[in-house]
Amino acid sequence: MDTRRLLRFLATALGTAGLLVSGCSSGGSAPSASATGSAATEELEPYYGQKLRWRDCGVEGFQCTTMKAPLDYAKPDGGDVKLAVSRKKATGPGKRIGSLLVNPGGPGGSAVGYLQGYAAIGYPAPVRARYDMVAIDPRGVARSEPVECLTGKEMDTYTEVDQTPDDQGEVSALDSSFQKFADGCRKRSGRILPHVSTVETARDMDILRALLGDEKLHYVGASYGTFLGATYADLFPARVGRLVLDGAMDPSLPAVDINRDQTAGFEAAFQSFAADCVKQTACPLGTTSTADAATALKKLFTDLDAEPVPTGETRQLTESLATTGVIAAMYDEGSWPQLREAIASAQRKDGSGLLSLADSYYERGPSGKYANLMFANAAVNCLDLEPAFAGPAEVEKAVPEFEKASPVFGRGFAWAALNCAAWPVEPTGTPHRTEAEGAAPIVVVGTTRDPATPYKWAESLADQLSSGTLLTYEGDGHTAYGRGSDCIDTAINTYLLDGTPPKNGKKCT
Repeated sequence: MDTRRLLRFLATALGTAGLLVSGCSSGGSAPSASATGSAATEELEPYYGQKLRWRDCGVEGFQCTTMKAPLDYAKPDGGDVKLAVSRKKATGPGKRIGSLLVNPGGPGGSAVGYLQGYAAIGYPAPVRARYDMVAIDPRGVARSEPVECLTGKEMDTYTEVDQTPDDQGEVSALDSSFQKFADGCRKRSGRILPHVSTVETARDMDILRALLGDEKLHYVGASYGTFLGATYADLFPARVGRLVLDGAMDPSLPAVDINRDQTAGFEAAFQSFAADCVKQTACPLGTTSTADAATALKKLFTDLDAEPVPTGETRQLTESLATTGVIAAMYDEGSWPQLREAIASAQRKDGSGLLSLADSYYERGPSGKYANLMFANAAVNCLDLEPAFAGPAEVEKAVPEFEKASPVFGRGFAWAALNCAAWPVEPTGTPHRTEAEGAAPIVVVGTTRDPATPYKWAESLADQLSSGTLLTYEGDGHTAYGRGSDCIDTAINTYLLDGTPPKNGKKCT
């Protein structure tokens, strides 16, 4: 995988095997405001009227600043949250269009890190020439008062817990691990934990839009970033400029449906991987059929459940970590050769390859320290939506349905969806249709074999939005923009540069 593709993979592979992406917003309504973004309420005027003080970031070409927003929009005088912002100014030539906000998804992905590590080199030169490229780390994420929950060693233990429990003891251990995770978040991040909803982050984005001097918000969001963008459009339809929602989520779904759909999505992605693998002379899952490949992978998981294998360090490769490693490679078909090698090594009792994939997915550094991706992911998801399951008994009843969706991953994905049951903060959101009535055209992008955001979600969101335009990439992997399809890239670049959306229903390969 080349460097740019690797950076993009790391930016967008932002779910977890233990914390599947949930994607519906908290409830709430938008405050009215003028076209330039000054707040209609006196309580918010200090935030819309603040001055950003830009400084050098220490990263060539970038400036950074800190923006304040109310910790609680219901009580704007109750304290602030400080949010990290970065930008790279338009390079020219050509007339500057405005600011282009980018968000890689998650929830929990650092938009500032994504901007500085990928967008500044990965976005097409004509786009970078005419937009200031801007990112804000959402509240609770990375540089913006990050949610913290567990130490590195505690996280190692958490990620190793058996997520396909075979008896009551293992069920209790898994349930206890979710409780300990939630307790750690409450203990270490109690102040911010009730205030990391998608609605609050969308409102933060509107403050930033106004402070940047833009009448309209121009935005590219990937994965969960599509839900954030759609939420913004629903709250502030008159402020919508050019919005691209790539790898779309469906805000009308409850958590259990989201998790089950993702289970089916990863199964479809595995089938694509397996179909490619069995054509290779050295496929570690056999060379006969995808069914045999699935059987071979399940055997590897079963063997690891019984006896984890060495990795060359103190940690061993467990079934849970191996599953995460396989899932990580489903996000980008460029990772398939690495996955084949990692599976072959694991079959030879060397778990280092799959462990490396799992570590990249969890954002675990060589020192054993984790980024806050996992913590923020849970904090946002568990606040935005009612839990998929209230307890182990409900999971047990749902397992057959999940296994039907994915014979390979279903059981583990069902149990992983228990993670919000013990959450210490009551959820504030409900599933709902997102229409954004009156918004300018919004481009919704779906990939037909996307594992994390199934294609039918893009179809649904484009249909819900009053001005939605569906753009389809017929292929594999998570999201489509910048992944090698000239057809997709041309359609999106044209929209960003001159405002002309692609024809609704346009298909690309």
